[in-house]
This record gives sequence, structure tokens and C-alpha cells, in this order.
Amino acid sequence: MLYAFELSGEHEGLPRKEILSCLRLTGFVFREHACLDQCLVVDIEGDALDTDRRLVSVAERLAMSHHIIRVAGICDVKAEDIISLAEESDLSGHIAPGSTYVVRAKRIKHYGEGVKREDIEGKLGGAIFRKGHQADLRSPDVSFRLVITDRAVFGSVVASIDRSSYEHRAPHKKPFFYPGVLMPRVARALVNISEVKPGEVLLDPFSGTAGILVEAGMLSVHVIGLEVRRMISHGARMNLELFGADHSLITGDACRVPLKDCSMDAIATDPPYGRSAAIKAESLHHLYSGSFSEMYRVLKKGRLAVVVSEIAVLEYATEAGFSVVDVFTQRVHRSLTRTFTVLRKD
Repeated sequence: MLYAFELSGEHEGLPRKEILSCLRLTGFVFREHACLDQCLVVDIEGDALDTDRRLVSVAERLAMSHHIIRVAGICDVKAEDIISLAEESDLSGHIAPGSTYVVRAKRIKHYGEGVKREDIEGKLGGAIFRKGHQADLRSPDVSFRLVITDRAVFGSVVASIDRSSYEHRAPHKKPFFYPGVLMPRVARALVNISEVKPGEVLLDPFSGTAGILVEAGMLSVHVIGLEVRRMISHGARMNLELFGADHSLITGDACRVPLKDCSMDAIATDPPYGRSAAIKAESLHHLYSGSFSEMYRVLKKGRLAVVVSEIAVLEYATEAGFSVVDVFTQRVHRSLTRTFTVLRKD
């Protein structure tokens, strides 16, 4: 069964990586069907109703997507093809007899400029009406969605991501705030890409104000944070307690992590850089070399570490023993480019 994930467009690669990671950790058997502009289509094995139910829990984790859609069909971006698709599709698996519906269309970027959203919504709605269903624009039983990108993807919405909840956890709205931290959606994506499961343990050896730890804690993950600055560590505890995270905080040096070998299920972190990185370290090189060695030591074999950096870290990671899974870059502004590096301890 094909399912489409409507991506947020915040980053070229991270939303796709986040989805694939969440599908893996949820235990789905799947393959990528098509990677379109801001829309990822995957083929998931198994019963459709059970898959729908499990995808609701995936939606509760995701940060960089808008909707999950069970696909009825995919066609070229032409109004006549889209209408024919709706008329010819068997929608019995999407809407039950007597159920009401609404149709919504979303155009990505410049695609489908000749397809007017209001017109196509009405014509798709008419095609569904002729199959014996009643429209309800206010409280429908089923929402059908058309995503117009380099292809037209049509289907029923299985789940939607509550992106507003991340805005409520914006850094400046937390009890303790410090400039330059990751936004909650990015932090959640890092946690998801680490493939940590509820009940497991995630370490952030540069935990700062606990932005990453808060997002992991909200997924019923036990989080451990290491922070060299006592004042920041105290503030991080305030943030974690507000959101009810199961946490342990340690004031200490990321180059000397007081944890056993192979004791962590996942690592996600945003190390400092520049002058601020040398608060307790001999140099930036010493800080990164020592901390990557410690991350490798405490991580369990076969598990992942996700590192955000504003300097090149591949040399430090490979010298520590990690294998590189993926590298993504993001230009934040003219003088700042972030790199997201996914590492595995083999």
C-alpha cells in the first residue's frame, strides 16, 4: 500500500531522513516508491487498517512533515488527468458507505500553475459525490488531499502532524533561555533520526539548555545530559522538569563522560564552536577529538549518533571509530551553515 508524506520543505534532506528513521524504528517493512519535491511516497507492507493505526503514532513523533496520506493514485500534473484519476479510482478502502468527506489541494512551489486549486477541489469533490458520498466542509469523516508537486498525488489523510505544539516549546517560551539554541522541530528531527525508542536512553554530551533532551523526553525516552557550565545545567533542569522528562543531568566535561562503555542507546547533540567551545577545553581540536572518542565509547554497538556542527567533524568522527551514514547541510544565513552528520558505531 502506498503512503505519501507531505514534507515541510524546511530542509532538502532532513524531512525524508526523519520519516525513514521513524518507519524503521516502528517496525514497518517498506521501500521508497518515489521521492518528489516536498512529498515522499513509500510502499508499506501489511494490512491497510493496521498500517493506518500505526502511522498515527508515527505522526505523533514527526516534526518536519504536514500530513500522511494513504494514496489512491498518482498521475501527471494536468487537470484532466487528476479528475480522471479520482473518477476511476476505487475509493472503497478510503471512505465507508454513508461517510462524509472534504477535499483539499496543496500546490508545492511552481508546480501545476495551470491547475486552479479551488476548481480542482470542486471537481474532485464532484467525482467523490458521484460515488455516493456526501460532502461536509466543517466536520467530515474523511479528508481527501491532493498534493501537486512534480506529480499529482491524491488520497485520504491518515494523520496530520501538530506542528503548532513545537511553537509552544520555542526556546524563548521555556523557563530558561539562552541564545543560539536549536529550534524544537530541528531538535525533534535529530532525536527521530537517532532511532531511539521509548524506554531507551539517549545522551546529549553538550546538552546546553536541554532542547534536544526535552524533545526526546516527550517520547518517553530516558535522557542524560552533560553540561560543563553549572548555571546552564541548572536552567536545563528547569526546562526538563516543566515538560516532565525522565532525565539525569551531570555537570561535567564531554571529554570525560562518567558513563560505562556501550551503555547508551542513542546520542544526539549540538556541540559548541568558536571561542565558546574553549570554556573548559585546551582547544577546539581537543574538545572535538576527546568528545567524539567518548561518544564512541559509551554508545552501544550498531546504534546511531546524530551531531549538528558548524565546522567539519568527519575527521574527528572517523578517527574515533564511527562509520558515516549520512551528511546533510543547511545554510541558515550567509555566515552560518549547519552540518547534520549521522554516525553509526559498527
